[in-house]
Amino acid sequence: MLKILLPTLMMLPLIWLTQPKWVWPASLAHSLVIALASFHWLMNTSETGWSLMNPLMATDPLSTPLLVLSCWLLPLMILASQNHMSHEPMNRQRTYITLLTSLQFFLILAFGATEVFMFYIMFEATLIPTLILITRWGNQAERLNAGTYFLFYTLAGSLPLLVALLLLQNETGTLSLLTLQYGAPLLLTTWSNKIWWAGCLIAFLVKMPLYGVHLWLPKAHVEAPIAGSMVLAAVLLKLGGYGMMRMMLLLDPLSKELAYPFIALALWGVIMTGSICLRQTDLKSLIAYSSVSHMGLVAGGILIQTPWGFTGALVLMIAHGLASSALFCLANTTYERTHSRTMILARGMQTILPLMATWWFVSSLANLALPPLPNLMGELMIITSLFQLIALNLILTGAGTLITAGYSLYMFLMTQRGPIPAHIITLDPSHSREHLLITLHLMPLLLLMTKPELMWGWCM
Repeated sequence: MLKILLPTLMMLPLIWLTQPKWVWPASLAHSLVIALASFHWLMNTSETGWSLMNPLMATDPLSTPLLVLSCWLLPLMILASQNHMSHEPMNRQRTYITLLTSLQFFLILAFGATEVFMFYIMFEATLIPTLILITRWGNQAERLNAGTYFLFYTLAGSLPLLVALLLLQNETGTLSLLTLQYGAPLLLTTWSNKIWWAGCLIAFLVKMPLYGVHLWLPKAHVEAPIAGSMVLAAVLLKLGGYGMMRMMLLLDPLSKELAYPFIALALWGVIMTGSICLRQTDLKSLIAYSSVSHMGLVAGGILIQTPWGFTGALVLMIAHGLASSALFCLANTTYERTHSRTMILARGMQTILPLMATWWFVSSLANLALPPLPNLMGELMIITSLFQLIALNLILTGAGTLITAGYSLYMFLMTQRGPIPAHIITLDPSHSREHLLITLHLMPLLLLMTKPELMWGWCM
């Protein structure tokens, strides 16, 4: 674990001491080496227990795919941000890369933590760099409002979790994930225990986010700079899913009774947010609502607590992280050229940038879960386990899948086909940097089709 953490910390002096013209290449190269080194964690996914342990940190087959995804994303964020940060003063550029690096540091500590309390602290610490990214480097004046929503939704959800963890520590005498599973099962029978159960999960449901507490996400996505949108979609939402998986195993007796209303809300959210996507005019807002829809399916998969549900949730989290981040990068390439996120003002891009249209097509198909991509594998496993629980769930999940296909095709057709608007006279050609960026998103997605056990070793 320290082999990755220490090089991540070493990036900070590198960013501030390098000559100005080498800041971006040096930080990109350094982060790419860290990302490639993180692949050695994947060697242990076939083992069911913990590995690479030290007193506070370890990896297991649940955290490993998410750790690798966090490390893989940093070079991609640096690559995506180069163009729109080039006009800023050098100290601001250095601060920006420092924030991205500190975010990766906190994420590694969160996903690798064996103490629940350490996970909670790092879960909260990721708020700070993300909030600064949104409020300082966002595009419109609305960014302060978006930052406020993001901060208060997440904090209000997290405070009950803090109290719940203190009570758990008092009850069991430990908060270590290594020993909690071997303790006596908790006898959760009273009403206060039921409120305590909700306290444990509400923070993660807000972070995912569950439909009903999702309003902060579209605002944060729309106002954030490209790196903020990428890390929110790819990794920060997954912190909620990861935390839920860890806590659900501790709260087993109660979850059987109390999970049903949350499953109903999650599946209703899949349909509602999908329907909202069908009438969006703002491109980033459409992709943000699509994230809420997919994470609703993940929440349903986790809440039913079957091996298939957990496996499908983990696979869908990884696949959605890559596909959604790729879509935000593509939306950013359009925005940098047309300076508009309104889809009707940036149509007909296929005739101008044909290779970029190919990337749009592949990413849209990944978003609608085309076979044999991992997105479909995750969705099918969740839908099957939900059907096994209550057969009527098939109506909700089936409608959600159809709506997802509808808005994914709508997004592709609105941005790539049709006549070119009269106001678009000259556009920059696409750059190799942008093609490399999308390739690094979609290649792992395509390669995971050949070796999906890297994602599901823990559950099956």
